Amino acid sequence: MVIGTRASKLALWQSHHIRDRLLALHPALDISLERISTKGDEIQDRPLAAIGRNSLFVAEIEDALRSGRIRIAVHSAKDLPSTLPPEFTIVAFTTRADPRDVLVSKHGTLLQLPQGARVGTSSPRRACQLKALRPDLVCLDIRGNVDTRLAKLERGDYDAIVLAAAGLDRLEWSHVVTERIDPSVMLPAVAQGILAVEARADDAEAARLCAPLDDPTARACAEAERAFLAAMGAGCNAPLAGFATLEHDTLTMTALVGAPDGRNVKVSRSAPTREARALGELVAQAIVAEGGAELLAAATDSAHG
Repeated sequence: MVIGTRASKLALWQSHHIRDRLLALHPALDISLERISTKGDEIQDRPLAAIGRNSLFVAEIEDALRSGRIRIAVHSAKDLPSTLPPEFTIVAFTTRADPRDVLVSKHGTLLQLPQGARVGTSSPRRACQLKALRPDLVCLDIRGNVDTRLAKLERGDYDAIVLAAAGLDRLEWSHVVTERIDPSVMLPAVAQGILAVEARADDAEAARLCAPLDDPTARACAEAERAFLAAMGAGCNAPLAGFATLEHDTLTMTALVGAPDGRNVKVSRSAPTREARALGELVAQAIVAEGGAELLAAATDSAHG
């Protein structure tokens, strides 16, 4: 079995993690990794939101899946487009790691940052929530892998940077974290902290082998969040957040659509777990009813302008 993966340290950690879990389940499997360069890896001189493509970290990997060069692909679920081509399916959503964003800074927490601090983030979602909390902050684009971003912070290009907790934890960089930002302050990206294992929809054997990796709670949350993303007609680089939690068979999802100046619409709704996708669609309807579609359109125009 060949696993397709991006070549960054984090992507390789994630793919090795899935490989090790599969080998523990199926010791006779012969598993290798194929590193694949994606458009998102190659374009480093522009903000992701300005490139205008939703499959920036996925398309080339799916080409390899389509051709049979690889059997499965491992993704950060937050990098997936909201809708997969019908020939592919997610055979496993793994147990969710810490879904929060984190602040890394020598200047203290988000509320302690000096007036006008320069915060590095490549995410319109993070930028709009930062501006809502602290309108004085200057959000600057930052690209590159985790090591590169930390190096840019260290040399003084930024006063702080915001990253995903799960990535730092997986790479054993937790010691650099200044603050883990509560979701009530900064809602995570759709499916943040979850790994997605993708295969061809007609590959029943791959589905069978990977089935034990699937976490039902993570799947329910991811399906609700991704249904919201799809219903909004938005990609994973839009200024949009969605975060679901499960308690006693009830899913509660909070979602947000924002603008670069910090204006936002935020709603919460609940539903039984079996109605995960319907919940995501319901949340999208509520967001639209409160003016979220106009905010999203304005933010998209701004990103491409």
